[in-house]
Amino acid sequence: MSRVNRPFVNGAVSHWFEEIALPRPSAPLPGSREADVCVIGAGYTGLWTAYYLKKARPDLRIVVLEKEFAGYGASGRNGGWVLGELAGSASRYARTHGKDAVLRLQRAMFDSVSEIVRVAAAEGVEADLEHDGVVTVARNRAQLRRLTALVAHEREWGWGEDDLRLIEPGERVAVAGTVGASWSPHCARVQPAKLVRGLARVVRELGVELYEGTEVTGLRPRGGGLSAAAVTPHGTVRAEYVVRATEGFTAAFPGAHRDWLPMNSSMIVTEPLPEEVLDGIGWRGAELLGDMAHYYMYAQRTADGRIAFGGRGKPYRYGSRIDDAGRTPEATVLALRALLADMFPAAASVPVAHAWSGVLGVPRDWCSTASVDHRTGLGHAGGYTGHGVATSNLAGRTLRDLLLGEETGLTTLPWVNRPARRWEPEPLRWLGVQLMYSLYRAADDREKRIHRTSKLARLADLLSGR
Repeated sequence: MSRVNRPFVNGAVSHWFEEIALPRPSAPLPGSREADVCVIGAGYTGLWTAYYLKKARPDLRIVVLEKEFAGYGASGRNGGWVLGELAGSASRYARTHGKDAVLRLQRAMFDSVSEIVRVAAAEGVEADLEHDGVVTVARNRAQLRRLTALVAHEREWGWGEDDLRLIEPGERVAVAGTVGASWSPHCARVQPAKLVRGLARVVRELGVELYEGTEVTGLRPRGGGLSAAAVTPHGTVRAEYVVRATEGFTAAFPGAHRDWLPMNSSMIVTEPLPEEVLDGIGWRGAELLGDMAHYYMYAQRTADGRIAFGGRGKPYRYGSRIDDAGRTPEATVLALRALLADMFPAAASVPVAHAWSGVLGVPRDWCSTASVDHRTGLGHAGGYTGHGVATSNLAGRTLRDLLLGEETGLTTLPWVNRPARRWEPEPLRWLGVQLMYSLYRAADDREKRIHRTSKLARLADLLSGR
């Protein structure tokens, strides 16, 4: 396929925002302020934190500062997976906290899916949420071996058929070439921009001060009788606590350049599929769809009958640079379009309507964290490795308890206050990521012939620290 069917929108943040109209930033911070809590970043993490704090303590003065507009980053560009998987390695968390603590963390992640659905309904946030689970397909024998090993691994950890089970190829979704599949109920579909803008509305109605178009240029920890502070060109917000909720954009933040690597992910969305195409692929529910490739894809069937389809594309920009509005290279669009057509031949002629990209935060050990330092008054959460829609909700509830100084089941979870090793300096960082994904792509290619997991993928895992 030499080109995409016809002109399509490229960038402009995302299709999700095009669907509801791209917002203009509201008024910026009108001058210096005093607050109890200042949150930097109006994505899911920042908004959930503000929401749960305000619901618990309506008297708190909470200020949220956002450089662009609420949802401009990954919260408005992601694949719409409210996925209850750990944002990190179960075995790594177990090394420091034990197996039981990891099981509690996993249950909390499962609960986060239902919690998002519950809050959206309670607060009148219409975001196309459907709790239909996730289908994962294997399209060759090597992928099937990994899939069956994954299910066996989950059984060893105590998770049963109600949490993850093998299903017949073609059950729920008919993907060409499928030789095996699994289904888990712990996932819901969402229209990401509708959810984040709905949350922004709700926190404003609760009395949270949300200022868009306000870049934070510096942080000051608490000390010497002074409050913690967030410095902006429009004034300084002084607060008992300042929480950084900048996820994939953290690399652009002063002093945090190597904390989390901004990994790039890209998406396309088709025009609405004709009824005969939907019949051909059998995708009538709202299940999310993924695969067992190393260079994996992720997809959803949208509420209006499109396929939104994502993958890595160009995974990393030198120097941890971040795109401005999601514009995606044509080669990436073509690659995603070709894979979609390979998986769904009946949809091969359906045009692409929109392409976009965004960044997600990846820690060096691939384990996310929620942290508050009561000495400095600074906190943060993120490093979700692509599982941020659900994990950010858990982060918001956890940060609430940490900020209020309450010891709860959430504050003792193994990801709380987890220290993170920093990424290597350039050019090692760029070279390592390029090599890692080159190996994964080569492994996927090789596995079509050898029917077992390639040693190239194991080398990439070792290199990446996954």
